Amino acid sequence: MKLNQVSAWGIVLSVLLAIVAFRSTASVGEEKKAAPAGIYELRTYTTHEGRLPNLHARFKNHTMKLFEKHGMKNVMYWTPTDEKLSTNTLIYVLWHASPESAKKSWDAFRADPDWHKVRDESEKDGKIVSKVDAVYMTLAEFSPKH
Repeated sequence: MKLNQVSAWGIVLSVLLAIVAFRSTASVGEEKKAAPAGIYELRTYTTHEGRLPNLHARFKNHTMKLFEKHGMKNVMYWTPTDEKLSTNTLIYVLWHASPESAKKSWDAFRADPDWHKVRDESEKDGKIVSKVDAVYMTLAEFSPKH
């Protein structure tokens, strides 16, 4: 198997684990609640060389809170274990109530003056992100209900 295939399967496995963790809402001895309807969004950010720590700081200190402010649920965040990707890649999953709410949330986030301030301050020494990939997903009907 090629390195890219191994990395892709690692990402898929990580996403699946996050979804299972997100959907597991019951405590020990408590009846499990129904999984939330909605859609998941898998996002992969590639940074410019040496800028991943800046991206991590921006998410940790600001972006995650801004996502929540605009109705996006932070599910899970990863850094790949692949040596090359581990230095420039952030992968994460968000949850939205619907495709329409995802669009509304992203539009509000992008227009938020707080986001502009955070982005501009974090990029005073140069751009951080060189590429963003996003995929919207729904659970397959046969997906285990956790």
